Amino acid sequence: MRLFLALTPPTALRQRLGGLADRLHAELGGRRIPDDNLHLTLAFLGEQSDTSALKLRRWVQRYPCAPGRLTLDHVGYFHRPGIVWIGPSSPHDSLLKLQSDLSRQLTRWGLPHQPQQFRPHVSLLRSAMTQSAQPLSEDCFCWPYTSIQLIQSSISHEGSRYTTLATSR
Repeated sequence: MRLFLALTPPTALRQRLGGLADRLHAELGGRRIPDDNLHLTLAFLGEQSDTSALKLRRWVQRYPCAPGRLTLDHVGYFHRPGIVWIGPSSPHDSLLKLQSDLSRQLTRWGLPHQPQQFRPHVSLLRSAMTQSAQPLSEDCFCWPYTSIQLIQSSISHEGSRYTTLATSR
């Protein structure tokens, strides 16, 4: 099964981010990512065996995630995949430490994962026309988080479907 570790925004924030995605989609085209799929990937694990998935599920359920806060105030563009995203212009140290700690543990277990260079972001559009990075002209999006999720990604002809397998305490 295809897995990743992520932060998932609360429903109200997902809806606000969805509104931003709608506005950007009208301007730039591409494929809009559904609100239910909006997340910030901490570690993409790729295909994992059932045994690894069970180990990861148990670990995530016991993981003591320190509360943190994200300020999403910068819209950017990854050229090669055509992804328009929103992220922090300056990530807080707590988020960088969280991602680094997770990455270290995964490396200890011998589980290959991405990213090698962490650029915190929430993807909003895929296959969009060129967009240069820019600050938001509206209020920024504040996101307090208290947990991480282990998520399974299932791909079908209808697109990706994400299922949360475990949430930290």
